[in-house]
Amino acid sequence: MTDGPLKEKLQSCENKPVSITGFTIGHRGGGTLQFPEETVQSEDAGARMGAGILECDVAFTGDRGLVCRHDLCDLHTTTNILLKPELAKKCTVPFTPANATAPAKALCCTSDITIAEFGTLCGKQDGFNASALTPQDYQHGTPDWRTELYDSCGKLLTLNQYIDLVESYPGYRNFTPELKTPPPQVPMPFKGYTQQQYAQDFVEAFRNKSIDPSRIWPQSFLYDDVVFWLQHDHQFGAQAIYLQEFDSPEDIAAGMKNLSIARAAGVNIIGPALPMLVTIGGPNNDTIVPSDYARAIKANGMDIIAWTFERSGPLATVKSRKEYYFGTIANITHYDGQYYELLDVLVHQIGIKGLFTDWAATVTYFANCFGLKGPVGGSYT
Repeated sequence: MTDGPLKEKLQSCENKPVSITGFTIGHRGGGTLQFPEETVQSEDAGARMGAGILECDVAFTGDRGLVCRHDLCDLHTTTNILLKPELAKKCTVPFTPANATAPAKALCCTSDITIAEFGTLCGKQDGFNASALTPQDYQHGTPDWRTELYDSCGKLLTLNQYIDLVESYPGYRNFTPELKTPPPQVPMPFKGYTQQQYAQDFVEAFRNKSIDPSRIWPQSFLYDDVVFWLQHDHQFGAQAIYLQEFDSPEDIAAGMKNLSIARAAGVNIIGPALPMLVTIGGPNNDTIVPSDYARAIKANGMDIIAWTFERSGPLATVKSRKEYYFGTIANITHYDGQYYELLDVLVHQIGIKGLFTDWAATVTYFANCFGLKGPVGGSYT
């Protein structure tokens, strides 16, 4: 890091006891840099690194079971499904080897299989080999800044298993399940299964486990999902995070106009992607500063929970690799210590309430050093 007050403050906390913090939100578990996402191993790592809130992205299987997957159709890149012939043949797009004119391809969805079949799969680091000639070769392709060292059959989770797992951890932990938006390959209603029933089943999983709504931070990119929860289970919906990913100036402008509408509907928390919240400014145009959109969210009286920290490779190369999460500040991003500079702006200039992270320890250290507690369950109405 550059010498200065922030570095000195962080150094002063070197020997400070570190505790669990709700500010740290384990993205896809919180150990994703080293362990397969949405697995017991990733959740365990996130919990051990102090994440006070742990995530499960919720997809559905062909028999309407609810399971933890970041995408309904990512089984071909995040599990070993293609190595199980009896399941691989059920994929929406079975494996096709690369040839002289086209890359290898496959598309396997949770809706292609049953919840029991889902439980037989192993999680692996997300990635694929576009040049693969066999399903075995297709398993590779992990970004070189992650590791496959622990790719030894990550244990997948159903939503119920995730709830039980989070409840089993020592200390006080909370939940942030995300209701996934079905892709075009899984049109809704799916065999009569509507989006609203999907959203209701999502709620009932926690109700059936007697989890108090104050401990749950539900998420969705679909505004209608958030409104559905607000209207049908207000306690649950009051803490919902309305996730947003607006990449063009036109989308940002439209988003700004819609903030007051969302607020009037009862939305309390916006979950923007990091590049939506920061830009370049300062006297010499070389400083990370809050974006107009970040200011607009706060001006509308809503809290911010941002995503996703440490989901990029080395910061010295984010511009050349066109890394999404540093897209709006790539021109001034050169060294890894700027992760903490970014976090400092998010916390002390924008005032975010929590941060999704792929490696919980980094955010936990910062949160403990500055006494950050995270969002307060039960405080939203």
